[in-house]
Order: sequence, then C-alpha cells, then structure tokens
Amino acid sequence: MKRRRAPRGSGDRLRDEILDATTALLLETGSAKAVSIRAVAQRVGVTPPSIYLHFADKDALLDAVCARYFDKLDEEMQAVSEQPSTVEGLRAQGLAYVRFALRNPQLYRIATMGESRPGSDVDVALDSSAFVHLRHTVEQLMAEDVYPAGDSTAVALELLTAAHGVASMLIAKPHLPWGDVEDFADRVLTAVCLGQITRGAIDRDAPGGPDRHPTERTTRCRARSITRSSRGCGP
Repeated sequence: MKRRRAPRGSGDRLRDEILDATTALLLETGSAKAVSIRAVAQRVGVTPPSIYLHFADKDALLDAVCARYFDKLDEEMQAVSEQPSTVEGLRAQGLAYVRFALRNPQLYRIATMGESRPGSDVDVALDSSAFVHLRHTVEQLMAEDVYPAGDSTAVALELLTAAHGVASMLIAKPHLPWGDVEDFADRVLTAVCLGQITRGAIDRDAPGGPDRHPTERTTRCRARSITRSSRGCGP
C-alpha cells in the first residue's frame, strides 16, 4: 500500500523506519544478499527513490543497520560494566557481548563477518562505541596496577577477539558439545582476564623486573576477584 506523503520534518522518523524494515528483512532471510532496496521500500510503504534520499546505496543502508547494532551492543555492555571490581566489570562486558550476539545471530554474522569495504562506517562504529569502552576499562585496570602497564588497545583487542571467537563458534557450530553456553563463555573470558594478571606477576618476578611485586596471596586474590560473587580469596 502506498504511503501518504510525510509531513515536513519527519525525515529522521522515515530513516528509522527504513532501518527497522531492513533489520526485519535481515532477520527473516538471514542473508544480506536477500535484502534489496525494492524489498525495503515495499516493507516501509515508500518508493525506492525515497530510500536513496537517506542512503546512497544498499551497502550504505546495511552499514547503517550494523552501526545501529553496535550502538545497541554498547548499551548492553555498559549496562553491566559496574561491578564490585574493575576486572569483574571487564568480564561482564565480554559476557554481555556474547549474549547479545547469541540473541541476534543473523545480524551478528552480517555486522562482524560480512564483507569488509574501504570507507565503511561499520568498523568506525564499533571502535567508537563498545571497543572504546573496553579499552577504557583496561586502562582503569592498568591504573589500579591490576594489569601490567602496556598497550591498552592491544589488551582490549585480546578480550574482543576472545568474545568474538566464543560468539562466532557458538553461532556457527551450535551442535558441538559446549555444555551450558553461558558457563563456557564465562570460563573462556575469565581465562583471558586472568591471563593479564598472571602475566603481570610473572613479569614482576622475572630477572630485571621491578622490585615492587605482589605476593603470591595478593596475586591470587586479584585473580579470584573475577569470581568474587561465588568464591572468596581465602587463606
């Protein structure tokens, strides 16, 4: 059915409707190739030229859908970032990433495993939202001397890579014997978070390392702070 002419100033609303329709088609078909400008226009109730007023082409439209996806991912990660300790907050963000991906597997595939194009806004959207907050949390851990000082971008990429690896494997190979997927994701991300604490302790104890280093108990307590909700540091 043909849509009535929109009142002046309603362009932003139409843009959102176009993105909603594109997202719905992606979820229904599970494929970016199955989505066309014509199909989106029909879903919204406008003509194809109306789509081009907001998006230069199909690639630009898909990029906008992916960018909005990453914005929503970032919101969910930030919603769980406040935890009893900073390292628990980092792990919680990683788990939120995996949960979000599993709830939206079709969009996740397109946003993270689709064809990369020069000039695409998708990577910019990720770098300026979820990733920048992961890096900020890593910087906090370095400032607290929980993580060894170093390249916060590289460490944040390690966690992002681990979260992406878990999410993509759970989506691509759901029939492997994962057991409880939440527990599996938690174990992997905990290992990655603990790895930096352990590396810092090893570096401090190495010949030529700083004189100031944590005792074995301190290192153990720092590591266990990730699972403080279920275990204490103990003797």
